[in-house]
Amino acid sequence: MSEWLSREEALERLGVRPQTLYAYVSRGRIGMRPDRADPRRSQYRADDIAALATRRARGRSPSAIAESAIAWGEPSLVTAISTVWHGSLIYRGRDAVALSDHATLEETAGLLWALSGPVHFEASPPDAPRPTGRAQAFVQLASLAGQARPSLGRNAASLCTDAAHAIGVLASALGAEAGPEPVHQRLARGWSVDDDGADAIRRALVLLADHELNASTFAARVAASTGASPAACLLAGLTTLSGPRHGGAGEAVMQLAEDAMRHGADAAVRRWLGHDRPLPGFGHQLYPEGDPRATALLADFDNTNETLRSLETAAMAATGAQPNIDFALAVLAHGLGLPRDAPFHLFALGRSVGWAAHLVEQIVSGSIIRPRGRYEGLLP
Repeated sequence: MSEWLSREEALERLGVRPQTLYAYVSRGRIGMRPDRADPRRSQYRADDIAALATRRARGRSPSAIAESAIAWGEPSLVTAISTVWHGSLIYRGRDAVALSDHATLEETAGLLWALSGPVHFEASPPDAPRPTGRAQAFVQLASLAGQARPSLGRNAASLCTDAAHAIGVLASALGAEAGPEPVHQRLARGWSVDDDGADAIRRALVLLADHELNASTFAARVAASTGASPAACLLAGLTTLSGPRHGGAGEAVMQLAEDAMRHGADAAVRRWLGHDRPLPGFGHQLYPEGDPRATALLADFDNTNETLRSLETAAMAATGAQPNIDFALAVLAHGLGLPRDAPFHLFALGRSVGWAAHLVEQIVSGSIIRPRGRYEGLLP
């Protein structure tokens, strides 16, 4: 019978950081299961850890190192913006969950951008009413990017000014009404949501503002490293976020919830797992003991829809995985009666603040991100 180790034991035997351990799990190199004595914690297969520790001790060839350097959890770029530390999301030394109790997205931007005060995301109202939504967000950012100045050689203050304007344009495209109020209030007005709902939107935006070097942030940093304008960097992030394995996960959660409404939660979970599909909205490589962003957001919704509540119970019973931020956004959208695409809108608007922080950090660093390929094709 296989031996299973606690997280602390696994980290000690491998000599790595928690993020690296979670990356090995996500790649299937280390087996993981919920701790039967405490389902909130995880255990790791000892045989896998021993084999991996042996390979690490022997070392790897330069080509093998290069090949793995673009896998999940790597590359590792130096940043002072955010990290996941002992299961908590940290923004420049501040706990993001605690910050979400009171901060606005504007105040969070001031923190992540290392400014002395909040940022303002005002955008000029259009001359005539425009459609809003995901497609309009791409159109407006692309139009701005096509006219904007490159960022190379500019100071951080100038870049932050351009980024704030671009985020204001993005907010309007995603449905925020014009006005001087914080963007969560303008977005709530656009969605006809009351003050309590506006506060839940505020919390969600703060919790989504940054999340280490995720795929969309990496794309924004790559664009920034070439000297692209802030608007172009935000567009790179938005494009990457639209993929179903990143910000598009909210749509999959909605589909799972609809299956649960039609067939029942237990049957829906069995159907998804039976088709070899991981359950969207549950589990996260960086949070094996639970996503604190989801916990904070779900606390605002005591009267969750019965189907979603049953889905949460069935999914946890089947997989041992706890709800992540994507499930929490689905609960928020349903609880406030928001449009079906609202989770993506919230994700894009909140995360744009992090993209901007990273693009400034990347440009100021003066380095270019340019990996090499390991060619395996034919030669002349």
